[in-house]
Amino acid sequence: MDLTTTYLGLKLRTPLVPSAAQPLTENVDNIKRMEDAGAAAVVFHSLFEEQLSLERRELFENLAQGTDSFAEALTYFPEPEEFHVGPELYLKNIARAKASVDIPIIASLNGSTAGGWVQYAKQIEQAGADAIELNIYWIPTDPALTSIQIEDTYLQILRSVKEQVSIPVAVKLSAFFTNFANMAQRLEQAGADGLVLFNRFYQPDIDLETLDVSPNILLSTPMAMRLPLRWMAILRDQVGLSLAATSGIHRATDALKMLMAGADVTMLCSALLRHGVQHIATVEKDIMAWMGEHEYESIKQLRGSMSQKNCPDPAAFERAQYMRAVSTYRA
Repeated sequence: MDLTTTYLGLKLRTPLVPSAAQPLTENVDNIKRMEDAGAAAVVFHSLFEEQLSLERRELFENLAQGTDSFAEALTYFPEPEEFHVGPELYLKNIARAKASVDIPIIASLNGSTAGGWVQYAKQIEQAGADAIELNIYWIPTDPALTSIQIEDTYLQILRSVKEQVSIPVAVKLSAFFTNFANMAQRLEQAGADGLVLFNRFYQPDIDLETLDVSPNILLSTPMAMRLPLRWMAILRDQVGLSLAATSGIHRATDALKMLMAGADVTMLCSALLRHGVQHIATVEKDIMAWMGEHEYESIKQLRGSMSQKNCPDPAAFERAQYMRAVSTYRA
């Protein structure tokens, strides 16, 4: 049975790839364990724009001045020492990982503005990374910003990174665009080698005792896969770049659905945090069992078989699904 797939031009043994998560990938020994468990590649945890900016001492001192004196205090940003891995160690860990494992290492750059921080993309390539996942995590709050300006910022960041490197670059982003299909095509035209659907916006919470706004991390459940599943199926036949599915992939059935919708790889995070890295082997075993039972010989054979173009009812991925869902529900 052939589980091989190709992502960002990299030939992978299976479509199972641990996604960026600091507890999983900041330790090189853990990356070795993931390779042993069957990971086909690993996405390093993110190197943040804010980390790279704070490396410049003068900027950090300016940010620190008076941060407790007004409501929107900049102390919501982590102090430099709160980041587990700084830029220099991040680059060293990539080099160590490349020397320790045989699977591809995909670095993750996380930012929201065009600026000097993208120059680290070149250093990441020089450290040995096989590709870069550009995670653009941005929640626009300025009502004066138009959708065109927001989209152009994404494209500008992508182009800036692509100018720095020759290795493939995938863009990880949210689905919240006026026309995501158009945005996907614009990113492809701007040079993206792949799309990662989708990043998760971690929502803040309010502590009623301390009256603080606090981070609230909730691991995903399989329900979270519905949004990327829909867009994977819609985009599969509209773009030519690689597609990675993430969010809500916990079981073999989740991965299989994403692959049939059109994903080239399926990324695991919350499932590994819950069950440990050995869960990769469990998912792979269950994928093979399902494929054998349903007489599939390869991932290539099933990939995209349920994309919008190929499924029996293409309208099911559009408004028709909404109408059918609300009309058939029974309490």
